[in-house]
Amino acid sequence: MIPPLTQHKSWQLLQLHHSELLSQVAQSNWQHLTLNLQQQEIHLDASRHLITADTIHLLHQLAIECDLQEHIDALFAGEPVNITEQRPALHTALRTLHRTDPTIAALVHDLQQQMQGITERLRASRWYGFSNLPITDVVNIGIGGSHLGPLLAHEALYPYQGPIRCHFVSSIDRVQLHEVLQQCNPATTLFIIASKTFSTQETLLNAELAKSWLQQHAGSNPALGAHFIAVTAAPEKAEQFGIPKENILVFWAWVGGRYSLWSAIGLPIAISIGMRAFHELLAGAASMDQHFHEAPLSKNIPITLALLSIWYTNFFARQTLAVIPYSYQLRNLPAYLQQLVMESNGKSTTITDEPVNYATSEIIWGGIGTDSQHAFHQLLHQGTNWCPVDFILPKHSDLTDAKHQAILIANCTAQADALFYGRKAEQLATAGYTGSQLTHRILLGNRPSNIITIEKITPRSLGALLAMYEHKTFTQSVIWKINAFDQFGVEWGKELAKELLEE
Repeated sequence: MIPPLTQHKSWQLLQLHHSELLSQVAQSNWQHLTLNLQQQEIHLDASRHLITADTIHLLHQLAIECDLQEHIDALFAGEPVNITEQRPALHTALRTLHRTDPTIAALVHDLQQQMQGITERLRASRWYGFSNLPITDVVNIGIGGSHLGPLLAHEALYPYQGPIRCHFVSSIDRVQLHEVLQQCNPATTLFIIASKTFSTQETLLNAELAKSWLQQHAGSNPALGAHFIAVTAAPEKAEQFGIPKENILVFWAWVGGRYSLWSAIGLPIAISIGMRAFHELLAGAASMDQHFHEAPLSKNIPITLALLSIWYTNFFARQTLAVIPYSYQLRNLPAYLQQLVMESNGKSTTITDEPVNYATSEIIWGGIGTDSQHAFHQLLHQGTNWCPVDFILPKHSDLTDAKHQAILIANCTAQADALFYGRKAEQLATAGYTGSQLTHRILLGNRPSNIITIEKITPRSLGALLAMYEHKTFTQSVIWKINAFDQFGVEWGKELAKELLEE
């Protein structure tokens, strides 16, 4: 029998501890806890939090009482952790082969060989279109997990991009596709149709428009099939659409869409950066997998992030998490994490079929670096709706000089310090401020944040960063006793849309 979360002894002790902690904060008897954790690619500075050593101890006890390690073992063992659909969640098997069964390993190996063949032909200008000209542009048509992950990785790994120009289309509003096609030559454009079911309305509508665009220029040329690749778990539907069998890559049911950039869904990433760099992306994620699976609670970065999030979500009633990367290359990270986190943990029924009586999932939002300082940081510093923040900070960049990078580092660190340490009345008085000029400048502080640092953005460090957030999300789901791998709310909305369209 799985006890309700709120009946765990550690949960009840955390409630008492929270009340005592608020009293300490109010009396200014606060002793800040230094907390720094390191993984191969990621450094976490979690020293700006409303926690004590007792908080960490109780959060660790909560993880133990919720059998977190057993759930992690089940995830990596390929057990059906997606309980409502009776499926494993084997996204980790896509990036490492040594902890999965031989059948899965063979499938992944064969897929990656197929991806490598496609990638090498395209990047060597040996894939020809209907006019016998080599392909120069690839347009990925997908939505959700078939779009957000590839787009993020393509943009983040800009320095690694090769000769093929990659474009991404997701919106059912045809303006987006129109804008992309204006940049392309139909004779040298290849479309990747990425849809797990090959029935996604937005994706198929855009695919039909792409086919019509090609036919306007190529007519009934038999080489038209060379302009399409499908990534799907329904290959027969892709063939019916007109895509040659040899141009269809398999997407298995045991990989969820929001966990799929490591699969054939990542084909545009591999085309963009090359298969060797794509393997580095997988290796970075695999290094985080190993860290998550084997590091003890006190040193485990994804688990620490998850427990801190639960601390603020459930005990401070904080509903949101701001994600602020100090890197233009990571500008789409907040959007990517919105799907990963909120589609995974936006649930209100437990794995024992009971309604939850506590908050699950943060609302993810954010923006890039210094831009956000000039937009919404005012609310973070002095607003009443404060929330935790994840600052993402690459220390070095191949695309900028030392002066610009130093400005980014200084601004990121300053924002975290200002949020936590604030600006007290005494400091302002010493600086000569009085009256309303003083009171309106007070920053209360005690607003928590993480600084998540990587040396620089590489395929390997990006892989580790994204896997870190995957495992944080899974850890939260285990503690909250919900299923992170279904999305029935999304599916029902799609069904209603079809009915309304018919009407």
